Amino acid sequence: MMSPASLTNTLPNVSAARSVATSAPRLKTRVLSVDDIRIITSHVGLNALMDEMISRLRVAFSQFDPEQTVVPVRTGFNYEQPHVGLVEWMPLLQKHRQIVVKAVGYHPHNPRVNELPTVLSTLSAYDPTSGHLSALMDGTFLTALRTGAASAIAAQHLAHPESKTLGLIGVGAQAVTQLHALSRCFEIEQVLIFDREAPVAASFAARVASLQLQGMQIRQASVAEIVAKSDIVCTATSVEVGAGPVFTDAEMKPWLHVNAVGADFPGKVEVPLSLLKRSFVCPDFRAQAIAEGECQQFANYDELDNAIGPELFEVVKHPERYKQQQQQLSVFDSTGFALEDQVAMNMMLDYAESLDVGSWLSLESAAADVKNPYSFVVGG
Repeated sequence: MMSPASLTNTLPNVSAARSVATSAPRLKTRVLSVDDIRIITSHVGLNALMDEMISRLRVAFSQFDPEQTVVPVRTGFNYEQPHVGLVEWMPLLQKHRQIVVKAVGYHPHNPRVNELPTVLSTLSAYDPTSGHLSALMDGTFLTALRTGAASAIAAQHLAHPESKTLGLIGVGAQAVTQLHALSRCFEIEQVLIFDREAPVAASFAARVASLQLQGMQIRQASVAEIVAKSDIVCTATSVEVGAGPVFTDAEMKPWLHVNAVGADFPGKVEVPLSLLKRSFVCPDFRAQAIAEGECQQFANYDELDNAIGPELFEVVKHPERYKQQQQQLSVFDSTGFALEDQVAMNMMLDYAESLDVGSWLSLESAAADVKNPYSFVVGG
């Protein structure tokens, strides 16, 4: 696998995506369909694309300045009828340069009822000087890709550097990218998996076969065995609100690192509170993690400030401060961070520019008389 340093030197010009709006025809929007993203991914290759996602995201974390890039807590609608679900939007403003908004839906019944992914999303980018919609693309694939990449970065900084055994609790779609990303950063020898739906667990090895993970043993195990034997555990479940945690605070290695990915809803948690209290807890986005992630379990905890550690971007900026955590219990509370979506979107836009992929569409009204909204119909 490529080292982060050598990979960074091979990246496309990261400014290309942000010059798209200025080079495009007036009020044209670059649209990347799922077929366009498939073309880009096939051209680059899954391994190279994941390596690049990890590298770009690491750079973005190391350069993140909350004064210049504003990321509000996501908001939206959640409901219980006709099925439990939510649709939320995750905005980001990079001052004077770019606005990115992701709309994301979470519907755990989708695979069974609608034969659709649990998570569906779209990404849009806007020119902050005019409000022009400069780009629009599918975000479902990119959400999974960037979530796996963020977990890999967290594990590189917090997990034992000689981690060999990976445990996956919940092996739906997100588990595929968790395994993929971690396999690019660690010499994983054994993968222990559990899913409460037997067909999902049984199909996992076939679903990751395209990754060609040579010499890696994948086998089903109990949750207790996974927690006891793993160096890194990823939880990516659709556990119901109030039904968590998904494992107990029992026997485990003293350096166990947990990537908690599935908590993305008020009342939905995967990690036991007792384990959180004695672990180094690193959220991707603190305010959001307190509202929807594992950190919401600290809501009534008097030592809130001491219970929750620095956000991931701080750990990436100052790795020397947290190196000792690699020998101790740690939890990465991953609720999703719009900065990750911006990085993923711009990576695709850079490739779309260099490969001339995608379509230019007129989606916004371009009235000849800007003072007359009817002029594009009646002329004048």
